[in-house]
Parts: sequence; C-alpha cells; structure tokens
Amino acid sequence: PFLVLATQNPVEQEGTYPLPEAQVDRFMLKLKIGYPTEKEEMQIMRMQAKTGEKVQLKKVVTVDKIMDARATINDIYMDEKVEQYIVDLVFATRKPKNYNLDDLEDLISFGASPRATINLNLASRAQAFMEHRAYVTPEDVRTIAMDVLRHRIIPTFEAEAEDITPEDIVTKIMNNVQVP
Repeated sequence: PFLVLATQNPVEQEGTYPLPEAQVDRFMLKLKIGYPTEKEEMQIMRMQAKTGEKVQLKKVVTVDKIMDARATINDIYMDEKVEQYIVDLVFATRKPKNYNLDDLEDLISFGASPRATINLNLASRAQAFMEHRAYVTPEDVRTIAMDVLRHRIIPTFEAEAEDITPEDIVTKIMNNVQVP
C-alpha cells in the first residue's frame, strides 16, 4: 500500500508554498482537525515531554490484514442509485444550474474532477466497512463527502470576497441534491 499524509498549518504560511490544484486533487481526503481535548493534550504532553528516550513502536496491523481489508472494501455493494447520487454531487460542483443551484454558478471557478467521483465511491465503501456493513447507504456518502470534496472546489474571487468557502458550497450542494 502507498500512503501519503500531509499537514497544513493554517496559521504560519511564511516560507511555504501551496500545492498546485492538480496535486491537491490527488489527495483522497482533506480532514480538518481541531485542537485536542484537555485529556488528549495531557496524554500528548506526557508522551512528548521526555527527551532522549527511545520510542518503542508496536506493530498494530500486518500488510496482509490491510490487503484483506482493501479486498473487503472493494466487494462492498453499492446500488446504482447511490452511484448516481455520487455522480450528481460531483456534477453539481461543475454544473450547479442543472441541480437548481443557480446561485452557486458564479461562486465556483472549477468544480471537482473525476478523481472526486472515484474517491467518493471508495471513501463511501470504506465508511460502510467501518460501520460493519456490506453495502453503501446514501448516509455513508453524506458522512464522507465533505472530506472528499472540500479541497477539490476552487471558489471564484466573488465567493472569496463574500467569505464563501468550499465547505459552504459543498454544504449547499449536499442540502439540495436529491438523496436516493
């Protein structure tokens, strides 16, 4: 398995350069992680406040288990109506008028690419897997859609001037595209 994780600090931008949209699109998900809870921060402090100590890593999963999970996820059933729902969500980012979202037309410079459709399909299957189901529901799609789409929508200058974020656009699309 090949996996790349990247972090982005929303506060400090000096000396860093944003990735081009074509590279950003290659990331399956963009997760936004807030501050830890007090309990979590206490754990972090206790783990990180020791110097010179060797970190002992424990194997938590084998490559075979990961490959088995991937095979199981590939076998998870997705009804054609749910597939169409995924396509509709992505197409609504490109042609909002076709989904009665006329007010979004001037707010999106570039909608989500076909990679969004592929990754929303895969992530929805993974969501069903985590819920211990052998089939994908529209709710699985809705649960993961923001993380798959938020970094793939390029707002217009008009949207930015009005403080309309990609998250706002995805939310409006999800609230208006018919759920099967």
